[in-house]
Amino acid sequence: MNDNVELEAAAFRRLLQHLNVERSDVQNIDLMILAGFCRNCLADWYREAAAERGMTLDKDAARERIYGEPYANWKAKYGREATQEQLFALALAETKHPRE
Repeated sequence: MNDNVELEAAAFRRLLQHLNVERSDVQNIDLMILAGFCRNCLADWYREAAAERGMTLDKDAARERIYGEPYANWKAKYGREATQEQLFALALAETKHPRE
């Protein structure tokens, strides 16, 4: 494996650690508002990367890899209903940066 791939993999693992352990309080909607992606997006990208390499990975397995546990468990522990302010901010963010 080349150095770039190893560094990128290490940075990705650190990102997951940060999101799921150190900042489990940050909701996906907050990430969407500020960065235009969330944990679910990461799971989709992970699944797409697997498919590009001829591997089959279902949505639940990809989410479990990203969340570090089954999505339903993570959501029960940390998930909160979006506030009206968050929903408004997301709508505003999406007008500035529409999804592809």
